[in-house]
Amino acid sequence: MNTEKLNFIFPSKAKLTAFIFMAVGLISIIAMFLTDHVEGDANYHLNRAWSNVFAGSFFFMALSLAAAFFLGLQYAAESGWSTTIKRIIEAVTMYLPWGLSFMMLLFILGQMHVHHIYHWMADGIATPGNVHYDKIIADKMGYFGASWWIRTILYMVGWYWFTMKLRKNSLDADKLDIDINNSYHWKNIKLGAWFMVLFAVTSSTASWDWLMSIDTHWFSTLFGWYIFSGMWISALVAITILLVWLKKIGYMEFVTESTVHDMGKWMFAISFLWTYLYFSQFMLIWYADIPEEVVYFQTRWESYKALMWTVFFVNFAFPMVMLMSRDCKRNFFFLMFVGTIIFIGHYLDLIMIVMPGTVGNHWTGLSWMEFGTFFFFLGIFIYVVLNALSKAPLLVKNHPFLQESLHHST
Repeated sequence: MNTEKLNFIFPSKAKLTAFIFMAVGLISIIAMFLTDHVEGDANYHLNRAWSNVFAGSFFFMALSLAAAFFLGLQYAAESGWSTTIKRIIEAVTMYLPWGLSFMMLLFILGQMHVHHIYHWMADGIATPGNVHYDKIIADKMGYFGASWWIRTILYMVGWYWFTMKLRKNSLDADKLDIDINNSYHWKNIKLGAWFMVLFAVTSSTASWDWLMSIDTHWFSTLFGWYIFSGMWISALVAITILLVWLKKIGYMEFVTESTVHDMGKWMFAISFLWTYLYFSQFMLIWYADIPEEVVYFQTRWESYKALMWTVFFVNFAFPMVMLMSRDCKRNFFFLMFVGTIIFIGHYLDLIMIVMPGTVGNHWTGLSWMEFGTFFFFLGIFIYVVLNALSKAPLLVKNHPFLQESLHHST
């Protein structure tokens, strides 16, 4: 094993790429806010611009949170196969403080009426006699208002604490010459188990609070699982692409082909979970044909049909066809190519979730606005993750399953 390659050095080319993405994205965002308007609609308050910023903020925050979930799951399940890629998973989770900060800033701006992503935040929305009064939203204000803010703060504090604690224990274990009792590992097993309980509840309720409440009149019992599956596959793709890239530039030589294969299997399996939930939510609502439920898909069917079908087939057909065979899951080119397509596909899925409730029938199709915003947050994500990766050795030191993972074979 080449010990020189156990410490990742942030390549200047990768750093430059991240800065270029950020610069291009920032220019696009500025241009977006300068040009986003609809003639004759005084109520259109830069809705598409703010919605794009929201989508970029949520997408990368959510995938880093899902990476923290995946890390906690490995500890709680006492999995051995993933030990050699733990540093990559941890690095992806290090974007979470940035993602949560962007989200909190957007929430505060919404409450100050700088943007109008959330209809229930509008002045007078729950006041009878007010021109903006909405009885349905008024009846739900017990759930929103102050209680929404309390839940939001609790989500963020809880997620941040567990993620940082898992990372700290992992790094502290490596500072010891030898951890005879595997004390830090056992601490993370307990933390991982508790995090699974917290995440099981808050991942759903946060998706209701932050995404489903954009379409305030609508609700779905499957929505939380649907959002969870999308963020999980996005995290798996990010981890896999990073792993393959590191191996291609000479790092992670201790990671076996079987471990890469297992990540391919995860991508394949969770893509099917997402597809099942996507179709189930649509089918059950279509079959029941209840007015307050079908309005969600009616809007998307009328103004977003091309995007709706593109999202479904890209995120279902590509992984099904191209990752079905064993050889494809071990092929670096296929994993990078399919992973990139899936990654973009799930970003478009989030665009489809957000835009109909904020932009409505003013949607004119995908444009530079969506992709410019994506590049901005992608640049920040790349820089933060690769910087975190350079802060610790790529291979964990005192882990009871290290040898199992180093010799993992399937």
